[in-house]
Amino acid sequence: RKGGKTMMLTLGKGVKMKLVRIPAGKFVMGSPKTEASRSRRDDEGPQRQVTISKAFYMGVTEVTQLQYQFVTGKNPSKFTGPRNPVEQVSWDDATAFCTVLSKKTRRAVRLPTEAQWEYACRAGTKTRFSFGKEDKDLAAYGWYKANSGGKTHPVGQKKPNAAGLYDMHGNVWEWCRDWYDKDFYANAKNVDPENTTAGSARVLRGGSWYGGPGYCRAAFRRGFTAGDRRFNGGFRVVVVSGSGGK
Repeated sequence: RKGGKTMMLTLGKGVKMKLVRIPAGKFVMGSPKTEASRSRRDDEGPQRQVTISKAFYMGVTEVTQLQYQFVTGKNPSKFTGPRNPVEQVSWDDATAFCTVLSKKTRRAVRLPTEAQWEYACRAGTKTRFSFGKEDKDLAAYGWYKANSGGKTHPVGQKKPNAAGLYDMHGNVWEWCRDWYDKDFYANAKNVDPENTTAGSARVLRGGSWYGGPGYCRAAFRRGFTAGDRRFNGGFRVVVVSGSGGK
């Protein structure tokens, strides 16, 4: 069975956002030096076991343009469509969305930490992707350079991972809460790591419609300036289990 317990955030006027519960647990974060990909970089290692100490709820899909526009009154996206993921949002934009939605729903809505994102993406797997290791299988799970036709697509059309999450590989890059540091893995704590040390960029994960398979791998990470919208970034949200009630 895909996924677990779900949570529904009501944005108003029939607009809702579905999240699925990701249980606490441990996983191996990062990729081995032997992982097959021309895009693999040293910032994906060293691999280490990480504990996610608290369950959380994560958006089943990337935030859509309909959801974003309803909350903010804006739609900056290049590829317009109500069910398409919002893109061309900066990290600052995504964080502001979470702040407004937190007040509206009385829950702690945030961007995921980098560790939460990879843990949820992997969903118990240790392979290059959440579905295995082969590039040829990516088309069934995500929109990327070879099958996107040069644009984003409505969320939730491909197969979900074992946690019930859609589009974790491809469609749009997803902002995470952490500051980007290429050496973070070597120095971070093993329980609920989050890079809160200010730097010049924030973390993006998951790859996108215009990237090759290597950029869509579970461990691939990159940094981009928090206030810049040129990267075509999107995002999905998390709610810490227990925040704002049960």
